[in-house]
Amino acid sequence: MARLQPVGRGSSTLYEQVAARVQHLIDGGTLRPGARIPSVRKLSRQFSISISTVLEAYRLLEARRLIEARPQSGYYVRVRRKAPPLPHKSQSVDEPVSLKIIDLRLRLVEEANRPDVLPLGAAIPSSEFLPSAKLNRFLLRAVRDEPERSQAYDSLQGLEQLRVQIARRALEADCALTPSEIVTTNGATEAIQLALRAVTRPGDTVAIESPTYCGLLHTIESLHLRSLELATDPNEGMCLVELEQALDQKRIRAVVLIPNFGNPLGHCMPDAAKRDIVALCARHAVPIIEDDLYGELSFEQTRPRALRAFDDDGGVLLCSSFSKTLAPGYRVGWIAPGRYMTEIKRLKFSSSMAASTPTQMAVAGFLESGGFDRHLRSLRRAYADLVARFSDAIAELFPEGTRVSRPRGGHILWVELPGDVDSLRLHAEALQRGISIAPGPLFSTTDRYRNFIRLTVGVPWGERVERGLEDLAALVRAQHGR
Repeated sequence: MARLQPVGRGSSTLYEQVAARVQHLIDGGTLRPGARIPSVRKLSRQFSISISTVLEAYRLLEARRLIEARPQSGYYVRVRRKAPPLPHKSQSVDEPVSLKIIDLRLRLVEEANRPDVLPLGAAIPSSEFLPSAKLNRFLLRAVRDEPERSQAYDSLQGLEQLRVQIARRALEADCALTPSEIVTTNGATEAIQLALRAVTRPGDTVAIESPTYCGLLHTIESLHLRSLELATDPNEGMCLVELEQALDQKRIRAVVLIPNFGNPLGHCMPDAAKRDIVALCARHAVPIIEDDLYGELSFEQTRPRALRAFDDDGGVLLCSSFSKTLAPGYRVGWIAPGRYMTEIKRLKFSSSMAASTPTQMAVAGFLESGGFDRHLRSLRRAYADLVARFSDAIAELFPEGTRVSRPRGGHILWVELPGDVDSLRLHAEALQRGISIAPGPLFSTTDRYRNFIRLTVGVPWGERVERGLEDLAALVRAQHGR
């Protein structure tokens, strides 16, 4: 093994470099399934690094389900079942449509809060993965130490202390933002709604991925817009050729994308495609609304770039929140609206005037404390492990013909079931057994994806989850076998 490079600004940590080196040997076939990998002490001597660094690297590889520890024996390359194929690439819809979706979304959220239901439907992370106690201490401190400030409206753009921290974190996505370019919102939902209101009017057409997040469809419907679904690859996201044809042939007012670990496909758009899509939309003077909600949850060593990193004229409205990484209930989101700042501030004033001051103060304090990056490393490892565990279980339990997405970040799996399985019926049957899933038709403007489901893997692995997946697989096999 070659000498490790020193860790510098913007590079991966030392333990991540060690993990990458070992993973390279596994991926390349040097270390084959079942083979014993170098001992902790041997690798420590070979790289001249501490034993704790090697252990951290091996824990990362365990989270990725690449190696496993055997008592009194050491670490071995994990023997994995062959992964199911990816879901088929989606097809574009010929004409934009006014939305009339089945509104199961509210029911999914309600099901997620029922203690008797295994919540695999709503994309809400389990509190067991979140630093709730630490974050709540910052909230209590804000209310106790600054009672007048915490109970007052902050500025229209939001708490400056928080906007400074958001701008600093945006550098990880290669976005050079200043606090004055950011507006805090009540979650990413408000950010996207404000963005759509700023660049469209009722009756306008919006180009979207297919499938896409059901909450986005609900927002588009509520604003009386028309959506045009475009073909989306389960690895790389929206098809550039399809988008170019749509921009040439139809009057599109905005493009809405989730380029980093999209919901529900889990795709991550390559940098070249991001650059091309931003340039294409700029040529057509069509704004892009970028939902980067999952960008911080990469399983890789580095966080993927945002589309905004390739934007030179302010045409990308970047939206995100801390709902998937810190606290869903705090409702702390934000938008960097580029050249649409004036309109966004006007709309923000008319819709909610300001985001919650105490929760903004708490999140800002947590970010300033330096604990967020440590928390993210732990959260990413947990989600990488859960994605692998769920994928393995689906490969083992579900019938032949099942296809599963392979996200490199986030906590969502998109599962294509055999063609004769009806996911709406499956949802009803699963709920009777105490399992909540998200049926595929929720993620489209049409009656497509009837044999698809979205599973949220952001729940602790254990007997309840294993039993739930077994029951769900039995229901799928029963439908498939009829």
